[in-house]
Amino acid sequence: MGSHPPSQLLLHFAAEAFPLQGSERAQADAPGRPPEWQVLLKRADALAYGGRLPEAFQLYQLVAHHQPLRAEQLEKLVECLAQGIRLRERLPAPCRAGGGLLQPRDREVFSCGKCQGFLFEPVSLPCGHTFCKKCLERVRAGESPCALCKDEGSGAAGQPLRVNVILSNLLAKWFPGQVKASQLRHEGNLLYKEKRLQAALQKYNEAVSLAPNDHLLYSNRSQINSTLKSYEGALHDAETACRLQPYWSKGHLRKGQALANVGKIEESLREFLFCLALDFGNRTAKSEAQKLLLSLFSPIPGNAQEHLPDILQLLSPHSRLKGNLLNSVGSEDTSHNLQRLLKVNVEQKKGFLAQEEQTVTDVCSLRKSIQMTESKKGCTEDENKRTPTPEPVLLVSEKCNLLKRKHCFEEMRNAQVPCKVTRKEAIDAKESSGGNHVLFEFVDPSDLECSLCMRLFYEPVTTPCGHTFCLKCLERCLDHNPKCPLCKEGLSECLAVRKYCKTVLMEELIAKYLPEELTERREVYEEEIAELSNLNKNVPIFVCTMAYPTVPCPLHIFEPCYRLMIRRCMETGTKQFGMCIGDPVKGFADYGCILEIRNVEFFADGRSVVDSIGKRRFKVIQHSQLDGYNTADIEYIEDQKVQGEDYAALLVLHDSVYDQAYMWFNSLKQALKSRILSHFGPMPTKDPDPQANPNGPAWCWWVLAVLPLESRAQLPFLAMKSLKDRLNGIRRVLMFMSRTRSR
Repeated sequence: MGSHPPSQLLLHFAAEAFPLQGSERAQADAPGRPPEWQVLLKRADALAYGGRLPEAFQLYQLVAHHQPLRAEQLEKLVECLAQGIRLRERLPAPCRAGGGLLQPRDREVFSCGKCQGFLFEPVSLPCGHTFCKKCLERVRAGESPCALCKDEGSGAAGQPLRVNVILSNLLAKWFPGQVKASQLRHEGNLLYKEKRLQAALQKYNEAVSLAPNDHLLYSNRSQINSTLKSYEGALHDAETACRLQPYWSKGHLRKGQALANVGKIEESLREFLFCLALDFGNRTAKSEAQKLLLSLFSPIPGNAQEHLPDILQLLSPHSRLKGNLLNSVGSEDTSHNLQRLLKVNVEQKKGFLAQEEQTVTDVCSLRKSIQMTESKKGCTEDENKRTPTPEPVLLVSEKCNLLKRKHCFEEMRNAQVPCKVTRKEAIDAKESSGGNHVLFEFVDPSDLECSLCMRLFYEPVTTPCGHTFCLKCLERCLDHNPKCPLCKEGLSECLAVRKYCKTVLMEELIAKYLPEELTERREVYEEEIAELSNLNKNVPIFVCTMAYPTVPCPLHIFEPCYRLMIRRCMETGTKQFGMCIGDPVKGFADYGCILEIRNVEFFADGRSVVDSIGKRRFKVIQHSQLDGYNTADIEYIEDQKVQGEDYAALLVLHDSVYDQAYMWFNSLKQALKSRILSHFGPMPTKDPDPQANPNGPAWCWWVLAVLPLESRAQLPFLAMKSLKDRLNGIRRVLMFMSRTRSR
C-alpha cells in the first residue's frame, strides 16, 4: 500500500472507515458519479462526528487541494471542535435556541433574562418571569415574550407593558447607582443607533464608573470601541466582561472579535469556539470560526496575498495554529498527530515560510536573551535541579484562561449575600465591590408587604397593571370586583384566564433576604390551611337546597363568599363542604349532607358551575361564620344495623318499597321522566344487602330527591338513623302520591 499515491491512500482509508451504502456506491461507480472532492468532504464530516479528528483534518486538507472550500462547508467541523471544548472544560449543555442565555447559577438575582444586564424598568410577565421593559419592547411579532419558559401566553399581543411597581421601587432604593448606570446604558444604546459614537462612549464611561462590575457595560463598550477602531480598548473591555461572567457566550464573542482586530488570530479562534460551546445557536461565532478554519485548508498562492480578506492575511504567518488549535479539544497524542498532518504544502507557501522563519529566529533570539537575563538575576534554586521543558505558549495561556474561568466560577458559586449587614460592612463592601449586593443595614420587611393583608408577600402575583399582591388576597378581591384593588384597572382578561403564576424574582428576594419572616409567614399559612382542612370543625356550609348521599348536586356559584369557599375547598385538597337548607332562626338547619366536588368550570366573569355529589350525612353541633360564609362544627350520622328476625323483616320491607318506588317512577309522564333522568340520572339498582352502606341504599336517597316534597318534609329523612323508619316513610309518601293521582 506504500506505493499508492497519497490521495488514493486516503480514499482507501476513508472507504474502510466509512464504506458507501448501496445506492451511494452505485452512484460513485456510475459514469456520472459525484466528484471525488465531494466524497472526501462527506467522509471528513463523518470522521469528525466520530471523533477521529486527525483523519478528518487530513481529508479536509485534501479536499482543499481538489476544490476551493467554502466556509459553510466546515460547519460540522466547527460544531465538533466546540463540542470538544465543552467536554474538556466541563461546560453546561450548550444552548441551541440562539439566545445565549447564562446558566441560572451564573445569573445575578437582579439581572434581566434577555440582555443579562441589571434590570431597568422591570416588567413581570403573566408567566412570572421579569425582564427589562426595553428588552420586551424589542420582541418580534410572533415570538414568545419570555426567553426563559417560552410560554406562549406570557404576554398579550398589543397590551401595554407596565413596570412592576414594587420591584422598581426596591431597585431604586437598594441600588441607586446601578439603576442610574442602566439608564445611561439605554441612553448610550440610542446614541449608538444614531451613529453618535463619541456621545455613546461617554454615556458608557459614566455608567462604568457607577457600576464597575456590570459585565454588560463592558461588553457594549467593547462594541463601541471596535466601531471607533479603538481595538486595544475593545479588547480590554471584552476581557473584563469575560472575567466578570466566565460563562457568558456574548462576552466571549466580543473578545473573539476584539482579538481578531488586534491580530491575535489564534486566541480569537479559541474564543469563538468557546462561545459556540456555550451557545450552539450563535450564528456569528459559528461564521467567524468557519472563516478562520477555512484558512487552514485553503492553499494560498504567493502572488495573491494582497487580494485575500484580512482574516486570511493575518492567519497566513501563524503556522503554530495548525498544531495548537486542537490542543483545546483533544489529547497530547492527537495534537502531535495533527501537527504532522496539517503541514502546508512547502512549495505553495515558500515565500511565507521564509518570512516566518525570520520571524521565528527573531523571537527565539529574544527569548534566549530574556532567559539569560532572568538566570543572572539570582535564581536561588539548586543549579543541579532539572529544568522542566517549557510548554508551548498557547498551551500555557490556554490553561491560564481555564484556571481563571474556574476561579471566577467558584467565587460566584460560593458568594453569599447576607440577609442583614451592618452599616460599616455595607460601606466597606461598596468601596471594594460594585456587584449586585444589598448594601444597606437591613432589608425592611415592610418593603415586601402585601397592601391587602398587610403581611409579607406569600405566593406573590403581579397583575398586568404592575401591582403585586399575595395570590390568595388577589383572588379574594377578584371575587368581588374584577379590577385591580389599587389602580382600579380592569382585570377581566386576567380573571378569565385564571392562570396566576407567582412572580419568580419576588419569591427569590423574600427567600434570600427575609428567610425567617418567610418561615413564619409560611407557618401561618399552613396553619390556616390545616384549619380549613378539618372536616369536623368549622366545616364550610353552603346554605341552599337539600342534598342526599350518592345523589348528584350541580351548583351555580356567583356570590363572592361562596367563590372563596369553593376555592378554599379545592386548595386544601378536601374538595368537600356541607349543604344545608336555610333556617329563619339559626341561619341554616341542624342536619345536612357533605358534598364532594367532582369538577369546577370557571367562567370569564368569575362565576362557576360546580359538579358535586353527596357523600355523608351530618348533624350540626355549633353554628358559626368565617370570611362571609357559614361554617359549623358537625358530627356524622350513620344507620344503626339490625340482625336476626329484624334483619329478615327489613329485607322484605326493602324489596317491597323498592318495587313500589319503581312502579311509581315508571307511571310518570315521559317528559317528566326525561327531566328527572337528565338531572339525577337513572334510578339505582336494588342492593343485595341494604345495610352495606352506613347511609343505607342509594336508591332510597334517589327517590327522596325525585319526590315532589318540600325541603322541610325531606329534612327528617336525613336525621333518621333507622333504615326501617326511612323505608316506611318513603312508602307512606308513595302511597299518598298514588292516591292523589288516582283522584
